[in-house]
Amino acid sequence: MKFLHTSDWHLGRSFHRVNLLGAQAEFIDHLVETAREHEVDAVLVAGDVYDRAVPPLPAVELYDRALHRLAELGVPTVMISGNHDSARRLGVGAGLIDRAGIHLRTDPAGCADPVVLADVHGEVALYGLPYLEPALVKDEFGAAKVSHEAVLGAAMDRVRADLATRAPGTRSIVLAHAFVTGGQPSDSERDIAVGGVEAVPAAVFDGVDYAALGHLHGCQTINERVRYSGSPLAYSFSEDGHRKTMWLIELGAEGGITTAERIDTPVPRALARLRGPLDALLEDPAYGAYEDCWVEATLTDPVRPEDPMARLATRFPHALSLAFDPEGREEETGGSYAQRLKGRSDQEIAEDFVAHVRGGSGRADEAERAVLQAAFDDVRADDSRQETHR
Repeated sequence: MKFLHTSDWHLGRSFHRVNLLGAQAEFIDHLVETAREHEVDAVLVAGDVYDRAVPPLPAVELYDRALHRLAELGVPTVMISGNHDSARRLGVGAGLIDRAGIHLRTDPAGCADPVVLADVHGEVALYGLPYLEPALVKDEFGAAKVSHEAVLGAAMDRVRADLATRAPGTRSIVLAHAFVTGGQPSDSERDIAVGGVEAVPAAVFDGVDYAALGHLHGCQTINERVRYSGSPLAYSFSEDGHRKTMWLIELGAEGGITTAERIDTPVPRALARLRGPLDALLEDPAYGAYEDCWVEATLTDPVRPEDPMARLATRFPHALSLAFDPEGREEETGGSYAQRLKGRSDQEIAEDFVAHVRGGSGRADEAERAVLQAAFDDVRADDSRQETHR
């Protein structure tokens, strides 16, 4: 069987000030045509269909057209909600839509209720695990603690228990939306850290033939049977080195992945991250190759130039982002504020603040770290509840 694995559409999202709805529509065209051309047996969408819980109407209309086109094509689609989606909104009408071959899995309680496909070699069970907010689903799964590893592990226990009741040789695929250890993040994913521990080990997916992951925006292979498709479009300049693709996965007659091919998605415009004095960016012939790109420019002039964005746009009409990092400043301050915070969690930043206001008299102790951790967990859980009920 062949499956097309995609995720993180983020319908309704823009790139800085550029509306991406046209590019997202072009991706949907490409998705449908790829499914047709390769005669796939199912399309797998591993979460973050929308960019926010209450998406703009044009994004909803694009989503609606995508579902209609996949249904008309006769290709089953299995779709889960991600941390950007409102699970309740995305799951409206799931029972009716299911009859058209569009299988929405947005309710954590249904994670062990698979979509079952069959070919001459037997059945394939496709399990959809929507994004699991630990504080909200801990009791549902009887997890030992509030953590991503605990709730996802409990959900996978249910999957394995269901799989054990099926005919010997039943093949299996899981869709999940999570940060798995070994994955490389970018700047455009919303933090899903809880309790200071955000990543889950790939071993949590043991027992299934393939785990189709969403959340991280770079296409990557954790191991041969655990993969991220990545987002079909770039949503931050940190993705300038990404090759945007979908996975075309072939599941063998006896289980396991026999082939995994990356299918490129349309690129609306290349990204370029340029750095240097403004005059050099405007005059150096070496930068000519980037004149048609979306540009992020970091100016290193010792004194901020006059009207820099307008001047930059004379050569780079698609310049979208401008930052300043004067030469010599890094040695004086240890890097810019953004650079010093890059890669640090909210918890770590808060603990640094505690140490700072104490004037170096001591960092947060274990009890204080627990209070900070509980506060961040409560805020994140409350945000999820509000998005669910808005």
